[in-house]
Amino acid sequence: MRRTASFSFPPTTKYGTRNTDFMPELPEVETVCRSLRPHLVGRTIRRVRVLEPRLRLPVDEKGLKALAGKRIDAITRIAKYIVFDLSGDTVWIFHLGMSGKLICVAPSTARKKHDHIIVHLDDGAELRYHDPRRFGLSLVTKRQALRELPQLHRIGLDPFDSALNSDYLFRFTRSSERRIRDLLLDQQIIAGLGNIYANEILALAGIKPTTRAHRLTRKQVQVLAQLIPNLLGDAIRWCGTSFSDYRDADDKSGEFQNHLRVYDRDGERCRVCPSVIKRVAIGNRSAFYCPTCQK
Repeated sequence: MRRTASFSFPPTTKYGTRNTDFMPELPEVETVCRSLRPHLVGRTIRRVRVLEPRLRLPVDEKGLKALAGKRIDAITRIAKYIVFDLSGDTVWIFHLGMSGKLICVAPSTARKKHDHIIVHLDDGAELRYHDPRRFGLSLVTKRQALRELPQLHRIGLDPFDSALNSDYLFRFTRSSERRIRDLLLDQQIIAGLGNIYANEILALAGIKPTTRAHRLTRKQVQVLAQLIPNLLGDAIRWCGTSFSDYRDADDKSGEFQNHLRVYDRDGERCRVCPSVIKRVAIGNRSAFYCPTCQK
């Protein structure tokens, strides 16, 4: 039986422009981690084959071959990165990019054109990394060097870190001229928060996404600090947001798209009031808001 942990969004939005809105965000990455664990934790890697090394960064083929004999001790998440904790103080990191999938299948399952990395496991199953657009990332390093990687060494607090409180967030908002939506997307402040959920958090907080961050009151920032982990926790419980063919390891799609208040709902009626959801471009990304509920 095919067991899939994947996230794939379409390359364009309904506005016809390619952007990064449809990258997996923290709830989707966390869902993938949770769905992979029952199938992979405790398994030993027998062999790794690289069929296509040209991802966002060239795949370290020698490093992956050296993973033979390593046991998968845990699968964790840092921001939007999936981290395989392996025996021998080794970690293997994935970022799914815009179309990456981690698929655990029987070896008899027909391979697809864009299966780039094949991991043979001791129970006979195969873990395959599939990525048509090749914007994903595969890195191998030692555990003690993990935070020294360029992708992680300046990363901000995890949204579920208790240190991400109103005092922490207020230090950044009080002196920033940026739009609050853009400040929330700064990975050096909050790691893993993306455009979908930033829009939804602001909708719940009643704050317009174009509001300058320094104009927020301490009370508004306190509300934001409380909503960030709460909303992301809700999204994880609904297994993330699916706009295309995202599935977890039990072949279930996410359901949080059924609960979105504003994101990608421009022209539709607000779920709270009679107003119509509006869209505004901030930089190269779209923001969505209710003109009545958000000020």
